[in-house]
Amino acid sequence: MNTTETALSRLGELAIEVPSWAYGNSGTRFKVFGTPGTPRTVQEKLADAAKVHELTGLAPTVALHIPWDKVDDYAALKEYAADLGVGLGTVNSNTFQDDEYKFGSLTSSNPAVRRRAIDHHLECLQIMHATGSRDLKIWLADGTNYPGQDDMRGRQDRLAESLQEIYAGLGAEQRLVLEYKFFEPAFYHTDVPDWGTSYAQTLALGEKAFVCLDTGHHAPGTNIEFIVMQLLRLGKLGSFDFNSRFYADDDLIVGAADPFQLFRIMHEVIRGGGFGKSAGENSRVALMLDQCHNLEEKIPGQIRSVLNVQEMTARALLIDTDALAEAQRNGDVLAANGIFNDAFYTDVRPALAQWRESRGLPADPMAAFKASGYQKKINEDRVGGQQAGWGA
Repeated sequence: MNTTETALSRLGELAIEVPSWAYGNSGTRFKVFGTPGTPRTVQEKLADAAKVHELTGLAPTVALHIPWDKVDDYAALKEYAADLGVGLGTVNSNTFQDDEYKFGSLTSSNPAVRRRAIDHHLECLQIMHATGSRDLKIWLADGTNYPGQDDMRGRQDRLAESLQEIYAGLGAEQRLVLEYKFFEPAFYHTDVPDWGTSYAQTLALGEKAFVCLDTGHHAPGTNIEFIVMQLLRLGKLGSFDFNSRFYADDDLIVGAADPFQLFRIMHEVIRGGGFGKSAGENSRVALMLDQCHNLEEKIPGQIRSVLNVQEMTARALLIDTDALAEAQRNGDVLAANGIFNDAFYTDVRPALAQWRESRGLPADPMAAFKASGYQKKINEDRVGGQQAGWGA
């Protein structure tokens, strides 16, 4: 039987990557609200991310977005991050905001546009060599709005060819992760709309290519934990983008819409061997946030997010897997469901507070940030200049 003590003993293996862009101004499709203290440089984004890690012990790496986080010297940026107590993680490419990509990027029928998009990814790989990053993450806005607008099969062929050239540039310890989203911004078809398409493309590439699963990128009612299970079973789940959605968009705080879903997802990650040191470096699934904070304060929003993942992971580790397996073998539906519910409804917050204190962390990171004066300081210091934001 799994106990709270057993569950907490494994939480030290939990690491959640935070995105640099979450600390800038971002928001919904109608308005981005500026706030005091917003970073103006990637260095200021890293400082904010380091504060999250300092208070939670959960966020040791920061994902970069290129060109939003471009600098002249990435080795110096890596050293700067290390001095703050964090590392540089996943490098995210961007082929969705330039005019040239109006009709597609890696799938475009225009060879010059495809060349531009491929070269951008090759530049990202060079940045990864300098930062020591393992993963190149690709999300494509490519798709069409109308039937007959383009050859859907031809677009898949061009995508495969483009990805092959990028894949060939990977270093020995580097990986390519291909994200999917069932729609947006295309209305008729999206070139990478589901896990099956991402799986098929990455399977053809080779053993260093994986699927990135964004928890907000699914149609309503989708059983996301089934997809998690299947990709782990197939050895192709490389990473998560954790967030929440209610209707048709995503990027809200993870666990905000359905904490039980996050619990079920983490159970499958643990069950499938994707969590913790025992998984090994090649099997371990990278857990990352991909969120925007438009109404809420950005740093507390990231703190709340990583704490939500930690809490649901702790609950998932409480599942009595031996009793669950026995109930499943016996066809005892209610007992099996009850074992799940018992773990989910366990209030682990007091135990987590004690666990943090035992590791020299504040029992309540949210309260600790509020009392730290950090927000007041950056509000006063970060006056003037250009605030970082979506597309910046």
